[in-house]
Formats: sequence, structure tokens, C-alpha cells
Amino acid sequence: MTKTRLMAWGGGLLYPVTLLLLVGLAPRASGTLLAMGALLASGLLVGVLRHRPLLALAMTLVGSIVLVPVSLGQSPGRFAPFLAVDLVLCLVVVARSRRVATVAVAVCATLQLVTVDGFTDGPDGLFVGLIALLVTATACMIGLLIRERREHTVALRSQEVAKAVTAERLRIARELHDMVAHSVGIIAIQAGVGSRVIETQPTEARKALRAIETTSRETLSGLRRTLVALRQTEPHTDSSQAPLAPAPGLADIERLAVATADAGVRVDVRWAGERRRLPADIDLSAYRIVQEAVTNVVRHADTGHCRVSIDYGAQELSVEVLDDGRGTPGAQGSGFGITGMRERVSLLHGRFSAGPRPGGGFQVTARLPLPEPVASRAGVR
Repeated sequence: MTKTRLMAWGGGLLYPVTLLLLVGLAPRASGTLLAMGALLASGLLVGVLRHRPLLALAMTLVGSIVLVPVSLGQSPGRFAPFLAVDLVLCLVVVARSRRVATVAVAVCATLQLVTVDGFTDGPDGLFVGLIALLVTATACMIGLLIRERREHTVALRSQEVAKAVTAERLRIARELHDMVAHSVGIIAIQAGVGSRVIETQPTEARKALRAIETTSRETLSGLRRTLVALRQTEPHTDSSQAPLAPAPGLADIERLAVATADAGVRVDVRWAGERRRLPADIDLSAYRIVQEAVTNVVRHADTGHCRVSIDYGAQELSVEVLDDGRGTPGAQGSGFGITGMRERVSLLHGRFSAGPRPGGGFQVTARLPLPEPVASRAGVR
């Protein structure tokens, strides 16, 4: 038994002893003083109330009923010990089920009315009984309000947790889609090239196989980095285990262009503005948007060229990917590429557009607002 429980049950044992002392002093004390003593004595049941609220209610109810007949005089103040009963009853309504609370309220109200009727003469009985019922009803209403507010708080917290879980699932889905879709697209194209030239151009076939190996290793590294980050949220995970490589950013655009060129699509990267360090979420999102847009060009545009423009503005980062292909109809189909890009931009409170160009081809544009402290900072990436 813990120290807290020992103190709780110790207070529960002291309560009847205190009541006996109050009964002994009753002939020499007024009803009001006796009621104050009973209220203070009920404080000994705080520990019992926490662990056994119904037992605490029963003890205060019995104690109050015992004190009424021994009180000096016939003033209504002799029924004041029932205030302790109503206080405990309020907490019972908060903590216990509605059925148990209803039974407890009915028992307490009935016993209080019987006690008042039995020890009150004349018309005062109706008046005191009405007051007792009003006090009991008030205690019940307060308990119900506290209960509803607590349930509402729990419901809101559950909704927030559910939203957070959903947002995290969508974030992981976007990350995995952007990572895997690009890599698998490159691997599929290189594998097709290798299979066609393996007998006639072994050098080109070896080059395609090396590209497949490099892309596969990078993808595995990224997947493992994501899994390590997820496992670090578990309580028994070794926090010293770090991801194999940092998350990609705009500094890796040139390497992305090289990998895409190996797949048959030349990427013309154009930089504008002062290149500088960006917040991690903006840097990663900008890279993933370019990566997904370039992947769509490789898979759907049927062209050998696209242009990537990255503009570091004073207040926003502008990313644009356009091609002169057939309008990438597959990107607007049942896939998640455009949806994922739009979600990334929306989470950063930016603007996003994607669609066919009037003169042919497809254009993806994302504008991501930059925080003021970051936007004004010097320091080149």
C-alpha cells in the first residue's frame, strides 16, 4: 500500500473519531458551531473521496444524520452538516456514472428530507426541507456542469490527437510517394534502356545499371531515414541512432538534375535571387515539389527537356517547373503527385498552381512565403 493510500485511509479512520468528539461536545455547543465542526471534519475524507467516493459519501451522510439529534437547540443551523454531504455528492456526480450518480442523489435527498421532517416542529420543516432540496439540486447541477466540461475537454483533446495522427499519416504518405515515385520512375526507364542496348551497346547498359544501383541505394537510404525518424518516437528507442543522411533540400537540385538526365530528360536549372539558408520545412517541401514535378515530366510528358526556375525573393520562395511535352495528362489522373504538392504548399500557407500551358506542355508553380527573420538573413547555402 502506498503512502498516499495510507494517509487516505488514516483520514477515513479519524473521521468517526472526530464525530464522536463532536457528539460529546454537542450539549455545550450551538448547532452552527457543531455544523462548522462537521464541515471541517469532512476534510479528513479527501483521500477516501479520491479512491472511494461512494464510501466517503456514505460516511458524511451517516455522520451528518448522527449529529442532527444531538445538536443544541432547534434552529435550522443544526442541519448545516448536510452541506458536507452535498459537497461530496457534487464530486460523486462528477466522477461516477450517471446511473450511480442518480441513485446517490435520490438516497441523499430522501434521507435529508426524512431527517429534517423528523427533527423539525411546526411550519419550519417545510421551509428547511425546501432549502435542503435546493442545495442538493444546486450541488447536482454544479457536478453536471463540471462533468460535461470535462467530457467536452476530453472530446476536444481526442479530436486534436486524431487530427495530428491524420496529418502525420498524410505527411509520411507524401514523403514516401515523392521519394519512391521519382526513384522507381528513374529505375524503370534505366532498366528499359539497359534491356534494349545490353547486347548492342554494353557500355550504355553498364551505365544504366550503375544509375539503377545509385538510385536504389539513395532510395533505400531515404526509406531507412524515414523509418528511423518514426521509431525515434517510441519510448524504448535508442535516441543516439541518427538518420543515415540529412533530409534533402534545394542544395540537392543539381544532383536531381543529373539523375534525371541519365533517365533521358535534361533539366535546365535556373536560379534567381540571393541563395540563402531556408527553414527546414520550406527547404524540404520545395525540393519535393521540384522532384515530383520532374518525375511527372519523365513519366508522362514524352519530352527530353524541362526547365526548373527557383527564385529567392524577399518575402517568398518561387519554384516553377515547365516543359514542352504533351501536357502530362497522367499527372492529373488518379495519382497523388499533384495532390501531394498542393498539400505541401497549403501547409506552408503558400500558393500553388498546376496545369497545361497554352502553347503546349505543362507548368507547375509554387510560391512559399518566407518568415521575416529568415528572409532578411544573409549567408549563402
